[in-house]
Amino acid sequence: MKMRVSAVQYHLHTIHNFEEFAAQVEHYVKVAQEFEADFVLFPELFTTQLMSIGDEHGKALPIEALPSFTEAYRTLFQGLAKQTGMHIIGGTHITSEEGKLYNTAFLFYPDGRIGEQKKLHITPTEVKEWNMGAGDSLQVFDTEKGRIAILVCYDVEFPEIVRMARARGADVLFAPSCTDDRHGFHRVRYTCHARTIENQIYVVTTGTVGALPTVDFMRANFGQAAVLTPNDVPFPPKGIMVEGEINGDMVVTADLDLDLLTLVREKGSVTTWRDRRTDLYTDWS
Repeated sequence: MKMRVSAVQYHLHTIHNFEEFAAQVEHYVKVAQEFEADFVLFPELFTTQLMSIGDEHGKALPIEALPSFTEAYRTLFQGLAKQTGMHIIGGTHITSEEGKLYNTAFLFYPDGRIGEQKKLHITPTEVKEWNMGAGDSLQVFDTEKGRIAILVCYDVEFPEIVRMARARGADVLFAPSCTDDRHGFHRVRYTCHARTIENQIYVVTTGTVGALPTVDFMRANFGQAAVLTPNDVPFPPKGIMVEGEINGDMVVTADLDLDLLTLVREKGSVTTWRDRRTDLYTDWS
């Protein structure tokens, strides 16, 4: 089984209406379509660009305003997935339930179905500045190309939750991210590499680039897309199948061979998934 994945280094800049946002999204989707991708990944929090539309006084919209765009966001991505025949992971968008905000990732299937995964681990900034709530369950998603999971940025820094995703059959982890400096970026990137080695899976990650000068906590972005692999003979020596130019406005694409994962789990130089010592520590299934 093979799948082709594209990851978008989404360029944040000030916009004036939802139509500008939709046009930018469609541009990236069409790039991935031209490369005949099966999956397209957008970054975490890229819909904060909608806050830059501003109010009648020219002041950026508050984070609490983003859920009002949810219906339009879902309609846009659902339509593009059906139109292109691709699976689109629409980064994350801020949703609201019972008065609480959630950082929610969406998977848009080509047949119109929509899957959701709330961010499970919330950063101090998200709690302090945005009063963000945490999701309470891990989802795995079956697709015609294989079983996947979506974990958002900070989530990937916790090995237990990724172990759980692999135990439930996920072979590919999509990790949309948003980081504002090198420290945050490398925390996410290094842990993505670790998760590929521990679980013998692929990790597809990307982040926001550019700036939103009027939107607090989105003024600075440091991002790079990458498709990461286990470190074993069938894969690139550094575990990097493809990566973008740091902070560039671009889309990267790579082919994933899921059969190679089965091969290294059975006969690799190391067999980390098979050799875990569940007699000594919890098997996070």
